[in-house]
Amino acid sequence: MHADVDAFFASVEQRDDPSLRGKPVVVGGGVVMAASYEARAFGIHGGMGGWQARRLCPRVVVVFPRGSAYAEASKAVFEVFHDTSPVVEGMGLEEAFLDVRGMGRMAGTPEEIARRLRRMVRERVGLPLSVGVASTKVLAKIASRSAKPDGVHVVPAGGELEFLHPLPVERLWGVGPATTEKLHSLGFMTVGQLAAVAEDELVSMLGRHTGRQLAAIANNRDPRRVRAGRRRRSIGSQRALGRKKRSPAELDAVVLALVDRVSGRMRAAGFAGRTVVLRVRYRDFTRISRSRTVARPTAATATILEAARSLLAAALPDIERQGVTLLGLTVYNLDFGPGDQLALPVDDAESTALDAAIDDVRELFGTRSVTRAAALALNDRPEAPNPFEEGVGRRE
Repeated sequence: MHADVDAFFASVEQRDDPSLRGKPVVVGGGVVMAASYEARAFGIHGGMGGWQARRLCPRVVVVFPRGSAYAEASKAVFEVFHDTSPVVEGMGLEEAFLDVRGMGRMAGTPEEIARRLRRMVRERVGLPLSVGVASTKVLAKIASRSAKPDGVHVVPAGGELEFLHPLPVERLWGVGPATTEKLHSLGFMTVGQLAAVAEDELVSMLGRHTGRQLAAIANNRDPRRVRAGRRRRSIGSQRALGRKKRSPAELDAVVLALVDRVSGRMRAAGFAGRTVVLRVRYRDFTRISRSRTVARPTAATATILEAARSLLAAALPDIERQGVTLLGLTVYNLDFGPGDQLALPVDDAESTALDAAIDDVRELFGTRSVTRAAALALNDRPEAPNPFEEGVGRRE
């Protein structure tokens, strides 16, 4: 089964402040880090600018992130996960796969286990949980999305393809807006239409990685097991670039923006990480990823940026030859806290203090209140005025 807390950051805020319950809430003022389901009803989503959220919903309530509260809630949720199954594979702060095979005589049917898990998280942690149950990990993930918000969806054995094939292609795990647009342009609207095409044909149309992945998912082929004790923590962001040719300076500006966003989210959530991964999608939809592990866990923008720039430099020859349609940046090997004790000289400490000050300014006055000169070239128009300057809808 796949268990996922609904709108995690926003749900923690609504739990801790009863006055926010039932109201459209976003976490993060300059950039929306999370949106409650009441806010999502207005079209607000994570990654959206604060001014856009305010335009869509003038009465939205903005809450500044509280990393320690989210860390505490995450630990409590995972205690319930581990009380439910001995085999738990964490996928982030608020979601995990649980293997409940062979637990029937002791714990009941998978649906009974899922409903009990959902009830325990609500009673012990005070948060809404959605659970998907299926015969494979990828289908359980899709099922949990179907269960949202605050529900359970069980895909019965033997009924996997009946559930999967009518779904729109954008419901597949890993299919974002750009891939959705590409699939629609090729005439693929449903998962069943993908499943009807041979894998080699999908590879020729979408590239080796995407073609093989979608062929497998569309036919519910996923042999992966739930791996006990593995808790993959990562924070990342990506930017679609279209098919326009980009100069090295423009790509560097994109990486700058990604690093700013990822490192800011890490600090807000109270995380430090060691492994920086740069992902590149070429014009033919093939993908590559390059990684670099730094000496010690960090959330410092300068350290992550140095690693990201070195990865971009290594990828530039292939990018210039093949073209690029997307860049993504993810930091893995995260742990709670600001990082290990720093070695002398403590340059990172000064850098982190500066990052924190910039985070505060951006939360108060918007993401573009302090920005890099290189990032200005990424926008064709000036940023709209920050709607939160007058304090409307803001909770200090």
